[in-house]
Amino acid sequence: MPERAAERAPERAKVAVLISGSGTNMAALLYAARAADCPYEIVLVASNNPDAGGLKLAGAEGVQTFALPHKGMARADHDAAMDAAIRASGAQFVALAGYMRILTPEFVSGWEGRMVNIHPSLLPKYKGLHTHDRALEAGDSHGGCTVHLVTAELDDGPVLGQTPVAILPGDTADSLAARVLIAEHQLYSRCLAALVSQERDSDWLYRKVQALALALPEAEERPSHGSPGWRVGGKYFAHFSDQHHGTPHVALLVKTSGPDELDGLIEAQPHAYFKPAYYGAAGWIGVILNRGEVDWQNVADWLARSWRSVAPKKLTALMDAADGF
Repeated sequence: MPERAAERAPERAKVAVLISGSGTNMAALLYAARAADCPYEIVLVASNNPDAGGLKLAGAEGVQTFALPHKGMARADHDAAMDAAIRASGAQFVALAGYMRILTPEFVSGWEGRMVNIHPSLLPKYKGLHTHDRALEAGDSHGGCTVHLVTAELDDGPVLGQTPVAILPGDTADSLAARVLIAEHQLYSRCLAALVSQERDSDWLYRKVQALALALPEAEERPSHGSPGWRVGGKYFAHFSDQHHGTPHVALLVKTSGPDELDGLIEAQPHAYFKPAYYGAAGWIGVILNRGEVDWQNVADWLARSWRSVAPKKLTALMDAADGF
C-alpha cells in the first residue's frame, strides 16, 4: 500500500532560485521543500555573484548551483546565459530571492506566470529599495512583505500574498527589517507552494477554460450531464471533465476532425491527450489539463477550432473571409 500511494503522488514542481547574497529566503524555500507534502523541489540555485554565501549552503545541501558574474557582460547576454542554465536544470518555475539584477523584458516574458519575487514592503507601497526607511519616515503602523509574480515593470506583478508586520516604538530600519525577514521566510514558501499547485487544481483549471471559452463570439455556458459545457448556436463545442468515468484527468473535451486525428494525437502525445469515454466515439478528444506546463495558447486554439466547427455560418463568415487574406 505505501508503494502504491507513492506512485500516485504527483510529481513535484521543479524550481530554480536566483540569489545575489546570503540567500536566507532561498534557504527557507529549500528547507520547506523537505516536507513530505511540499509540492515543489529546488533543483538549482543560481547567482550573478560567485561569492554569494547562499551558493555554499545550497551546495552543502546537495542542490545544483550555477554562478556567472555579470560584470563585463551585456545585460541581455547575462540574462540569456542565466536562462539557459535554468532551463538546463529542468526548472518549471523561478523564484527570485534577493537577486539584485533588473531583468530584461525578454527574460521575464519567457517565464510569464512562472517567476515570483518577494519584496520587503506591502506593495504597491514602496517599490524599489530602502523600503523600511520609507515606511518609518511615513509613520506607517505596519511594514511587511509581498510575494508577487514578476512582470517587466519593477515590483509591479500580481500579488500572491502579503504579511503585515507591526512597527514598534523606537524601531529602526534594521530592527524592522529583521522582523520582516521572519515573515518573508514564512510567506514565500506558502505562496510558492500555492502557485505550483494551482495548475493541478480543478477549480483553477475550470476558471481558465471558462474565461477562454466565453471569450468566443456568442458562446454560452450550459451544464451537460452535470458538468460545465459551452455552446454556440445551440450546439456544444467544449466540455470540462473533472476526473469523470474513473480517469485521473482534469480535461477539456473538444471536437477533432475524426477518429484518425484523434488516434494520431493520442499515440504521438499520450501525456497531453486521451480518448474520453462516450465522447471519444464521436471524435471528441480530451486535452489533459492537470499535468503542469499546459500550453494555454494551444488550449485556446482548440477551443476556437471546436467552436468554429459548430458555429452558425453567419458567425464564421467573417473569419473565413479574414483567412483568405
